[in-house]
Amino acid sequence: MTVDTAPTRLRHQLPLVLWLVLVWILLWGTWSWANVISGLVVALTVLVLLPLPHVVGGVRFRPVSALVFLGHFAGDLVLSGAQVAWLALRPRRADGGSAIIRVQLRADSDLLLTMVAEATSLVPGSLVLDLDREHRVMTVHLLHVRDRDAIERERADVLRTEERLVRAFGSAADIEGLAATAGTSTGERVP
Repeated sequence: MTVDTAPTRLRHQLPLVLWLVLVWILLWGTWSWANVISGLVVALTVLVLLPLPHVVGGVRFRPVSALVFLGHFAGDLVLSGAQVAWLALRPRRADGGSAIIRVQLRADSDLLLTMVAEATSLVPGSLVLDLDREHRVMTVHLLHVRDRDAIERERADVLRTEERLVRAFGSAADIEGLAATAGTSTGERVP
C-alpha cells in the first residue's frame, strides 16, 4: 500500500475543496471574503475529519459527449416527470404495473457504475434497488410498464444512459469495452 504525500493528496482533493467552498457560499446566499474563508475552513475540516479515497486515473472529460448526455438526461427528466405526473392525476385504471429488472452493465469503473445508477434513479419512474459491483448488474424498479416490450425499452434506456456516460467520462479502455460488449443485456421480470 502506498501512502500519498500531502501535496499529492491536496492536488487530488482540490476540486472537492473548491466544490465545498462554492456550496458553502451558495448556502449563505451571498459572496464575501468572510464566506470564502469560512467555507475554506469548513471544507478543509470536513476533508480532514472525514477523509475520502480519491478517484484517480481512467476518467476523462469530453465536453461534447457530456453535453449530449446532459441534453438526453434533461429530456428524460421532463418526459418521465410528465408521465409520472399523469399517472398520479389521471383516473385510476389497471392498465399497467410495475416491474423489477436486472440490467447487465458494461462499464467496469466504480465511478461510472455509480454515475449510471445515480442518473437512472434521478429520472422519475425508475429507482435503482441494487448495484452488484462484482458482476456489474443493476437492479431497477420501474413504475408503470405495460408489457415485455416496455421492459425491454427501459432496459435499453439504461444501457444508452451508460453508453453516454462512458463516452463523456470514461477512459479509452471503457469506450473499447462498450464496443466489445455491444448488444448484450440480461435480466428478467421479477413479480
